Amino acid sequence: MAPPGTGWAERIEPGEPARHAEAARALVAMQQAKSKRFGPGRALHRKPILALKGTLRVLDGVPAHLRHGLFARMGDYDVTLRLSNGGTDVAKDRVPDIRGFSMRVHGLHGPAALGGTTDHQDFTLINKSAFAFPDSRPFVGLVLAAGKGPAGLIGWALRTYGPVKMFGQLKRLKDSFDQPFTGFATEPFFSAAPIACGPSAVRVRLLPPQGRHAQRSPERWADEYLAQLNQGPLVYRLQLQSFVDEARTPIEDASVDWPESVAPYVDVAELVIEPQELSAPEAKAFADAVERAVFDPWQALAAHRPLGEVMRSRKVVYFESQKARGAA
Repeated sequence: MAPPGTGWAERIEPGEPARHAEAARALVAMQQAKSKRFGPGRALHRKPILALKGTLRVLDGVPAHLRHGLFARMGDYDVTLRLSNGGTDVAKDRVPDIRGFSMRVHGLHGPAALGGTTDHQDFTLINKSAFAFPDSRPFVGLVLAAGKGPAGLIGWALRTYGPVKMFGQLKRLKDSFDQPFTGFATEPFFSAAPIACGPSAVRVRLLPPQGRHAQRSPERWADEYLAQLNQGPLVYRLQLQSFVDEARTPIEDASVDWPESVAPYVDVAELVIEPQELSAPEAKAFADAVERAVFDPWQALAAHRPLGEVMRSRKVVYFESQKARGAA
C-alpha cells in the first residue's frame, strides 16, 4: 500500500510560464502605482498589523509519513511573524479583507525549494480554507480590476463571466469578503494551496488558541491582538492535511476545500507567542526589518516545495514584487 499523501501529480499547461510572467508584470505595475500613493510596499498584504517573535515546537510522535523536512524530528525553532491585511491599499481595519498570518521558521539547514540550501522555512497563511478560484488567472484579473475601483471591477466581471453570470459571481465574492473576522488570536489560518511534505502532498492549517474570546471589527486589529497577548502566551496548533486522491483533494484546483471527512488534519507542531514589549526602540527596529523582509512559500526546504498552479504563479509574481520593492 502506498504511503498516505502520495500518488499526486502536477499538471502544467502549455504557455503557463509566459502567462505567469505577464501577470507578474501587471501586478508589479499596480504595486508601483500604489507605492506612489502609500509609500513603498507589497503588491498584496500591503498593510502590516504586527511583527512578532515566536517559537515553533515540532511535536514528538508526528506520523511517519509526515516526518520530513521541518517535521523530521521534535525540537524548538525561533519564528518571525508578520500579521497583515491582504489588500492592495492601506485601508482601515474595519474594511472587510483577507487577513494574513505569515511566519518564517529559522535555524534549519537543508536543500532549498529554489535550489542550493536554505536555513529557513516560510508559511504564508490566510483566513480562508480554500482559494477563491481554481487557478491564478481570475484572481490576477480581479486584483487588477479592483485596483481601478468599482467600474474596473464591473468591467472585469463582465469580461470574465458575461452579462448573465457576472452579478451572481460578484455577489459570491462580496459575501466571501464580508464574512466576519473575529481576530488573529481566534480564527484559523490556512495555506489554501498544497505543499510537499517529503513524497506526500499536504495542506497546512494553524488553529487558534483555545479559550480566547473573539471581538468583531475593532478599530485596530493590533490593539485587539495585544490585548489577547497580554492575557498570557498564545499557543496555536500547526496541522497538516494529506492528499487522498485527485477527485477529492486536487492539486491543481485551489478552489476545492479538501474535506476533513476523507483527509483529517494531524497535529505536527505548536506555535507559541509570548507577551512582548512592542513600544521599545528595538521592537520598532524589528518591525521595520520585518516590513522589509520576504515571506514567500517558495522560501522553503525542498521537502516542502509548493505545489499546484496557484503556487507556481506565486513563485514568479512574489519574486518580481520583491525585486520591485528592493527586498530581493
